[in-house]
Amino acid sequence: MSTTQSERLRGLLEPLVSAADLDLEEIELSRAGRRRVLRVVVDSEEGVDLDACAELSRVISDRLDESDAMGEGEYQLEVTSPGAERPLKEPRHYVRAKGRLARFQLTGPEGRPGEELIARILGVDDDGLDLEVPGVKGRKPTARRLAFGEIARARVELEFNRKDKNGIQKEEEA
Repeated sequence: MSTTQSERLRGLLEPLVSAADLDLEEIELSRAGRRRVLRVVVDSEEGVDLDACAELSRVISDRLDESDAMGEGEYQLEVTSPGAERPLKEPRHYVRAKGRLARFQLTGPEGRPGEELIARILGVDDDGLDLEVPGVKGRKPTARRLAFGEIARARVELEFNRKDKNGIQKEEEA
């Protein structure tokens, strides 16, 4: 998708997403055979349910029909949430992942990929993260501080036997 079209779509859709008390995370335009697919990824502090995606999809579809932002030709609109194993890019993503296990690819020397780390996000502030690194072979977990500048990539890890804040085992909500 060209930068101009991306900016135009973002300008058109962001007010609609904000009006639904959601954050516009990503806009992706791709091809599926002859048809184009416009994927709009949204999120919020409380997450996004299917009803919110369906309602927002109707609103976005109506607005796109009124405009010429998609040009001529068929397209399929998908309004979705980031998913269970979402990449963490913005500080608000880390805040939403508090309490979750995440996989970090750290920045190495001269910008090359460095160490990989799996840790639980305990706290987030303007400068970085407070993490709990699980112990290996019966050892106790250790605390670690990670600055945002040290993170090359991060992604939430799917846990099937995650404990809640009170230490009670619960199934993953994917």
